Amino acid sequence: MDLSEKSLNPNKRLKEDFVSNLTGSSMLEIATLLLIVPTLVLLRKWISFGSVRGLASTSTNIFSGQMNDRETSKCKDLWNSIVGLTKDFAIVILPVILVFTVLAEWIYILAIILIIVLLICILSKRPSRPTLKSEIGQQNLSSSRMSILSYRVFMVVITCICILAVDFKIFPRRYAKTETYGTSLMDLGVGSFVVANSLVSKQARGIMFVNWKVALQSVSPLVLLGAGRLIFTAGVEYQVHVGEYGVHWNFFFTLAAVSLLTSIIHIHPKYCGIFGMVILIAYQMSLKYGLSNFLLSSQRASDIISQNKEGFFSIFGYWGMYLIGVHLGYSIFFVNGASINTGSNQLTRKSVFILCIFFWSLTLILDRYVERVSRRMCNLAYVTLVLAQNFQVLSVFMLSEYISVQRPLLVEEVFNQNLLGSFLLANVLTGLVNLSIDTLSASSFAAVSILIGYMLFLTAAVSFAWFHNLKFKFW
Repeated sequence: MDLSEKSLNPNKRLKEDFVSNLTGSSMLEIATLLLIVPTLVLLRKWISFGSVRGLASTSTNIFSGQMNDRETSKCKDLWNSIVGLTKDFAIVILPVILVFTVLAEWIYILAIILIIVLLICILSKRPSRPTLKSEIGQQNLSSSRMSILSYRVFMVVITCICILAVDFKIFPRRYAKTETYGTSLMDLGVGSFVVANSLVSKQARGIMFVNWKVALQSVSPLVLLGAGRLIFTAGVEYQVHVGEYGVHWNFFFTLAAVSLLTSIIHIHPKYCGIFGMVILIAYQMSLKYGLSNFLLSSQRASDIISQNKEGFFSIFGYWGMYLIGVHLGYSIFFVNGASINTGSNQLTRKSVFILCIFFWSLTLILDRYVERVSRRMCNLAYVTLVLAQNFQVLSVFMLSEYISVQRPLLVEEVFNQNLLGSFLLANVLTGLVNLSIDTLSASSFAAVSILIGYMLFLTAAVSFAWFHNLKFKFW
């Protein structure tokens, strides 16, 4: 009897080959894709201007995903919530699914059209007339925080879409993770999580001293999730590309390692940027003088480090990236109560835009003259690319200030309350879909239908949790 008939995942090897030896896409194409998403969100906010949801003075906590109880009760009307979420899904999430799949060849035209429409909407906006200086300050504070909220939420939403879409042929191979060098949409995943967490981390907010008990308590869930993923993938013979992190390593272990290093070594956020650059430069020099050959080699010894060399050594790149993110978050959003008045909010917006241009320029220089971008090694060019892309997305979201009412979309609220929970549920659903059907043989229509159904279920699940004020949190 053929052993493959007893396997829970008989196409394991084919699926691994399907995501192997890829070279990625151009930086321009990836930048265009990540320009379309925030533009769709801003257009949805413009369309919803003036709608009654009881959120005109919403007090949203972007760090805990919580809202003021009084405001929450106002917006949790079942029917209005269903209608609002349906509109958000149809205008934002559904187009994103199509852009990442069947409309992938039209992204440049779509981006130009959407930008023109957004500019028209901004120019046609009627300026609001706050009567008190304090009201102006509160409005601008809301603008900056809503931009960060939108950025963090849709970073997770995009990731949730891609982790399943990549298993279908309808998802362009150039968007999947690269093998060694190159740039792709999915290459930005783990780096974007690191940057998004660092910008609003406790360190960025000036919370310096964390004892060992608190540090271990915050890291332990990530270690458990990483171990759980390892056991699950081995138990059901789920496809794993070894060249991504190594034999046993995964995404959660990387986040845990970065969090633990940051907690153990206390560095004031003012100096995190310098310390992060020193780490990245030293790591890049190590790559240049032989470490890259070791990491890219297919040969592995039997020791644990060699078995997981990509995951282990890339920690230095992600840690340097995190420290730079801490410094930038502290300097731009939190130092001296940033964004509490009109002037500082304008400075914040300009700073984000300038940093976007700076990191893009630095990425092009490093990619050409030092070493090509490599997610696998998390080299210096990859770090600057991730920072450039994330600040690009954030700078577009900050255009929301030019729309009269600053408030989150309902779909942003429901995901924001359970960002980690939504990502974990997406991983579970992705595994179930892969074990239930042969994704490689699915037609384009079937693939898109499954992706839409998957995102509908995910949105419905996190919406149910939001409506009943259920928070998935370990600590």
